[in-house]
Amino acid sequence: MYKLLSHNDLDGVGCGILAKLAFGKDVKVRYNSIGSLDREVEWFFENDNQETFLFITDLSVNKENEKRLEQFSQSGRKVQLIDHHKTSLHFNDYDWGHVIVEDSEGKLTSATSLLYEYLTAQGFLQPTKAIDEFVELIRQYDTWEWETNNNQQAQRLNALFFLVSIEEFEEKMLERLKTEEHFHFDDFEKKILDMEEEKIERYIRRKRRELVQTKIKGLFVGVVYAESYISELGNELGKEYPHLDYIAILNIGGKRIGFRTIHDDVDVSEIAAQFGGGGHAKAAGASMNEEAYKLFVTNTFHLEPLREDAKHNRYNLKDTSFGTLYQNNSGDKFLLQPLNDHEWVIEKNRFKQDQTFPSFAEGEKFLKRSENAWLVRDDLFVSYLQEEIKLRK
Repeated sequence: MYKLLSHNDLDGVGCGILAKLAFGKDVKVRYNSIGSLDREVEWFFENDNQETFLFITDLSVNKENEKRLEQFSQSGRKVQLIDHHKTSLHFNDYDWGHVIVEDSEGKLTSATSLLYEYLTAQGFLQPTKAIDEFVELIRQYDTWEWETNNNQQAQRLNALFFLVSIEEFEEKMLERLKTEEHFHFDDFEKKILDMEEEKIERYIRRKRRELVQTKIKGLFVGVVYAESYISELGNELGKEYPHLDYIAILNIGGKRIGFRTIHDDVDVSEIAAQFGGGGHAKAAGASMNEEAYKLFVTNTFHLEPLREDAKHNRYNLKDTSFGTLYQNNSGDKFLLQPLNDHEWVIEKNRFKQDQTFPSFAEGEKFLKRSENAWLVRDDLFVSYLQEEIKLRK
């Protein structure tokens, strides 16, 4: 018999689907939150048949269970932990640990892709084109490679995962992977996914108006309250406000914080680790402990939401020789304009500031970080220029 304990997200459930393809009725699969895995492992040691081959995927155990698993393995029992999170690399010190963050080709891994390699290498599962495609969609979504590759199928697979129960998702995927030559969505799934995408867009538009900005431990953070579409929301807000180092998404009911970034020089798994959590460089999470609550909730509750940059402008455009006009909540106006071929300067309320910037992007980042400024509409820009002409006469 086999038992698989895995995460309850898409990557974790992908592992469960592969295990059922490989072992059929001979495997028991249990999906866990990050906080419940150790209780499940303890239950296994106290109640399960110790001759069962135990798999743990996409999650890692605490120190106590780490020692128990080693003793379990040393006694001749079978256990295999497979993970891809940087915080789990120390499990490679054990014969039963297999943790790879990045493969030999430089591609980020997922638990599903690592388990697939293991099962096929051990002869437990015969690879097919449909399974290959399914596993790759999960890998790209979980590592956010889909965003770089514009692989909407990966994003839609995750959306489908959340639209149905885990049991229904498993049943659909198992049947499809057993019978189809290629992985695909059926017509009904395509229809509900189209509807879901419209719903996500509306949700993000609403939450965009609630984002506040703060500085925490030297980094600029966008903070927003949300319980749904965490990854999509974090990604869109990161792109909308690239001057922010990362986005913190607070789920008060679940007492969780999700961290997302679009920047290669920010590792949110390290930020999550400060609060007892973990994850990937671009996506991570943690429980909302007392310190996190103070930093992200108490200290930001009074802040005004960020104003969005004006959309559909024809004249007040970014990175132009005429200059670009911004405004803050105090009514101050900032004209960011080129000083020469390699320097940009800011005029605050028509007074030129001493500081210069090597690019438009750096100047805008400064304005958004230090002044919470936003790009104004064309009519305000035109009025500003008309007033400037009058002042020069």
